Amino acid sequence: MTYPIAECFLSINGEGQRAGELAVFLRFSGCNLACSYCDTAWANDPDCPTEPMETNKILSFVADSGARNVTLTGGEPLLQPGIGELLRALTGAGLDVEVETNGSIPLEPFRQAAPLVRFTMDYKLPGSGMEAQMHLPNLEQLRGEDTLKLVCGSHEDLLRVKTLLETTTIGTGVRLYISPVFGQITPQEIVEYMKKEKLAGVRLQLQLHKFIWPPEQRGV
Repeated sequence: MTYPIAECFLSINGEGQRAGELAVFLRFSGCNLACSYCDTAWANDPDCPTEPMETNKILSFVADSGARNVTLTGGEPLLQPGIGELLRALTGAGLDVEVETNGSIPLEPFRQAAPLVRFTMDYKLPGSGMEAQMHLPNLEQLRGEDTLKLVCGSHEDLLRVKTLLETTTIGTGVRLYISPVFGQITPQEIVEYMKKEKLAGVRLQLQLHKFIWPPEQRGV
């Protein structure tokens, strides 16, 4: 099968459980949300240029890179027709596959299609303007190898994090990360809030790639 790829590159994981490790990134174009802080809005443009890549070409690129991690990102990769087939091909090749998803699309069908895939799922907080689009049953679908990412841009977002953790059921063992919107809130403010509210089990996450390269640079 052929997939429209907006970017395909080797870099380090800038965030998540494998931050700092080499990974091949497959960026798909198109998204069903429009978050206020989106840092890849260019990939959501209907006219975003893409390269058609067949499954075998993708597998060959990964093999040549030497990486064992593959991250599917976007846009929203779960919107792509036939994405389950690609996920099975990647995991079938013995690769560690992570899907970065925006939290609005039910995970269960993809869990069934490719049970070895790890998900890094956003929960969109009020500052994103997209919280109403969240598919809440996804929170219970997350497993120990998955990650829940809470992107905060304001004190209001931090207050919502606490409420969310107190009032919802999240899958057992899921890694929880708070990540600041770059340039909108300081990491120090998040840490002070974590201390004040005793948010044990929650981790502060900084996007490494935005400290290594210019924040707007693509392909990193």
